Amino acid sequence: MDSPPRKVIPLVAADDAAIEMVSLYQAQQKIYSRAVSGWFATWRWVLVWATQLLFYGLPWLDWGSRQAVLFDLESRRFYILGLVLYPQDFIYLTGLLLISAYALFLFTAVAGRLWCGFACPQTVYTEIFMWVEQKFEGDRAKRIKLDAAPWGPEKLLRKGGKQAAWIAIGLWTGFTFVGYFTPIKMLSQEVMSLGLGPWEWFWILFYGFATYGNAGYMREQVCKYMCPYARFQSAMFDKDTLIISYDAERGEPRGSRSKKADPAALGLGSCIDCTLCVQVCPTGIDIRKGLQYECIGCAACIDVCDSVMDKMSYPRGLIRYDTENGLSQHLSRRERLLRIFRPRVLIYGAVLLLITAGLFTSLALRAPFKVDVVRDRGALARLVDDGFIENVYRLQIMNTTEAVQHYRIAAEGLPGLATAQPVRLEVGPAEARWVSVALRVPPQSAAQAGSGAHEIRFGIEREAGAAGQAAYALSEKSTFVVPR
Repeated sequence: MDSPPRKVIPLVAADDAAIEMVSLYQAQQKIYSRAVSGWFATWRWVLVWATQLLFYGLPWLDWGSRQAVLFDLESRRFYILGLVLYPQDFIYLTGLLLISAYALFLFTAVAGRLWCGFACPQTVYTEIFMWVEQKFEGDRAKRIKLDAAPWGPEKLLRKGGKQAAWIAIGLWTGFTFVGYFTPIKMLSQEVMSLGLGPWEWFWILFYGFATYGNAGYMREQVCKYMCPYARFQSAMFDKDTLIISYDAERGEPRGSRSKKADPAALGLGSCIDCTLCVQVCPTGIDIRKGLQYECIGCAACIDVCDSVMDKMSYPRGLIRYDTENGLSQHLSRRERLLRIFRPRVLIYGAVLLLITAGLFTSLALRAPFKVDVVRDRGALARLVDDGFIENVYRLQIMNTTEAVQHYRIAAEGLPGLATAQPVRLEVGPAEARWVSVALRVPPQSAAQAGSGAHEIRFGIEREAGAAGQAAYALSEKSTFVVPR
């Protein structure tokens, strides 16, 4: 879309010499994108439905007696289907972020900005909001006309209806987002009774306003100026990356003509200069000028150009997914596919495979409980009956399963080291429980070991369960202090 002309303000100086002041600010023109149908548009809506059914529906799914996916920050429990994670499991989040990063690198190197064009939340919600806008205000020409018209009952009704629908979608999105952190069924009851807490109100309104503002008004500005991906994508692109491409060799010189005219006889290419590819672009660029960082790879221009080619009885593909090498070297489909397996793609794929395998292997071998050992700072060491030396510890046992578990605690590391009394405790499903444990060493062993801190190990054993659950043991280090 052409830039608006610079604003020039003529001034007259004291000596009557004309001075020209040029405004450096360029006002942003509103983009009125035209609705488009086609193969890629259908796939965009498939992904809109898939992602939103997942986002809006997942909090309502139950897993046993709880919500299937719930990040309970208050109790520091993170429930993901059958997994119960604790803050100590932060390493898994790191692994997930690494997988996401390398998957993005891999897909970008192979197929450009497919994520941006089809599955990015900004693209998905912009698509939804634009659909609502078209339902209330009509397609491109009607929206332009409506915005230029003076305010009246019809304009007020159409604009007001659109705003009400946008606000409802934004608030429902904010409500669903908070439902991942507060049980959504309880949250819905609080909403109905207006009994939400201050943080719940804040995040529902904040996330709802962000959705409303980004998808309703900022739209392409988010992709062009706020999202860093558009800026560093060039580092992941090469000449064999699949991108939205205009075939200038076939399309130029462009020009209008009748359907029955022979373009070769007129000295014209296949492009009839209808500018529909610009009108459907959500970021307002002209793909015929070559690849631009604003292009999000949504393929709307491909769909509309193919429809024009069909009407003109020309072959499709004037605008298509292709690579720079594919265009310049006229590569066949098979040759382009073979070039996918190039060094950077193989490296990204190998690293992604290793990290994914490591993450899932770690989850599969994950211990069914965790233990933290904390020394009792109030009594490092003390003498008790018969000259025994006693140290007191506090152990936190976190049951990462959703069944009641029974544990026994023992210790080793010094001759005669034992608990003051047998320790056996029960920990409920996904519960963390603190227990005090006193360890004693007989005087002979203490004299033999000498004064100071000595390394010991706690052995915590989970008893075999009634449902065939195998026993499991963990060992945790600590120190036993023998006073002088």
